[in-house]
Amino acid sequence: MAHRFAAGISAFQTRVLTLQTAGGASFDRDSGCAVRRVGGGALPRPARGALLNGATFADALGFRPDVTLCIHIIASPAAAAIRAVLGAPTVQVFHAEEIGARGNLAAFAVRHADEVIAVSAYTAGLIRATGVTPASMRLIPPGVDIPSDATSEPADRPTFITVARLEERYKGHDVLVRALALVRAKIPDVRWVVVGDGPLRPGTEALAGSYGVLGSIDFLGTVSDEQRNASLRQAHLLAMPSRLPAGGFAGEGFGIAFLEAGAYGKPVVAGNVGGALDSVSDGESGLLVDPLDAVAVAEAITRLLLDPGLAQRLGSAGRRRAEGFAWPLIVERLEAVLLDSIGKRAHPLRPRRGMAA
Repeated sequence: MAHRFAAGISAFQTRVLTLQTAGGASFDRDSGCAVRRVGGGALPRPARGALLNGATFADALGFRPDVTLCIHIIASPAAAAIRAVLGAPTVQVFHAEEIGARGNLAAFAVRHADEVIAVSAYTAGLIRATGVTPASMRLIPPGVDIPSDATSEPADRPTFITVARLEERYKGHDVLVRALALVRAKIPDVRWVVVGDGPLRPGTEALAGSYGVLGSIDFLGTVSDEQRNASLRQAHLLAMPSRLPAGGFAGEGFGIAFLEAGAYGKPVVAGNVGGALDSVSDGESGLLVDPLDAVAVAEAITRLLLDPGLAQRLGSAGRRRAEGFAWPLIVERLEAVLLDSIGKRAHPLRPRRGMAA
C-alpha cells in the first residue's frame, strides 16, 4: 500500500521509511520510489518497531516533510514526534486488525492525527470504538490493479479459489474444508485451489484429510502475482468466508482479494461481516453468507458452480465494481487528503514533501 501511494502521488516528493524484508532491496530498485529500509530483523517485534520509529524521526529532521502519511500505527509515535517538532501534519491510515491487537497504540494514533483514513465503514466503527474522536476522518479503501485483458481461461473441472495467507484462522479455511465435503456431494469433481502459505497449512491439510477431501484440494503455497492471476483466470469463483475472530480482534478490514477476483470477472462468496460489506455487493458482485455456517458457504459455492448464468452476471458486475477501486482513482483521493491536510503550511518555493512510514 505504501509503495502504491508513494509511486502514484505526483504532487509530492515522497520518501518511504519501512522495515527490511526478504527481497526488499530488489523490490525497491524497481519501485521508482525513494525508500530507506531499517534493519533489526533478528530483534523482537517491539524492538523493531522502536527502531523504525527512531530512524523515521531522525530521517525527517533532514528531509523536513510537509506531511507524514503513516500507513500503520506501529509508526505513529514517529509521526507524532515529527508533528510536534516540525509542524508537519499526520495522515494516519487504519486497516482493522491492528486496532484490536494494539488498542492503546491505536487510540494514541487517532489522538495525534490531523486526518484519519479508514479503509472501510467497518474500520471507521473500530476507530470510534477506541473512545477517541478523530479530528477528521475519511473513507479511502485499498486499490486494485485492473488487468487490460481479463479473459477467463476456465479450468476443465468446477474450481473455486481462495487467496489468503494461512496465518489467521478468521480467513475461514477451516470452514471451507467442511463446506468442500458438502459441495462434493453434489459436484464430485469439484476442485479447491488454495493460494497462500503459513503456519495453519499443516492443520488445514490434516482437517481436510479427516473429512476425506484432501484429494480435491491443490495447495499452491506462496506464488508470484503472475501465478496468482493465472489461477484467478482459471477459477470459476473465489471463496473466502472471513469471520470476526474472538477476543475483540478485528479480522478483515476490507478484503482486497474480493476486488482482485472481480477484476478478472469472478464472482465471490464472502462472509457477511467486517470489511467484506464494503468490498462485496451482495447479490450483485457476489454472495454474502454466515461465515461460521459451513452449510451456507457450501450452498453458495454450489449455486455459483451449477448456475453459469448467475456466476457470469455477478462476475461482470464484480469487474465493473473493481474498476471503481482502480489504484489511480484511490491515489487521487489520498493525494487530495494530503494536500488538504497541509493547507497553508506548504512551502511555495519548493516541491511539497511527503514522508510515508
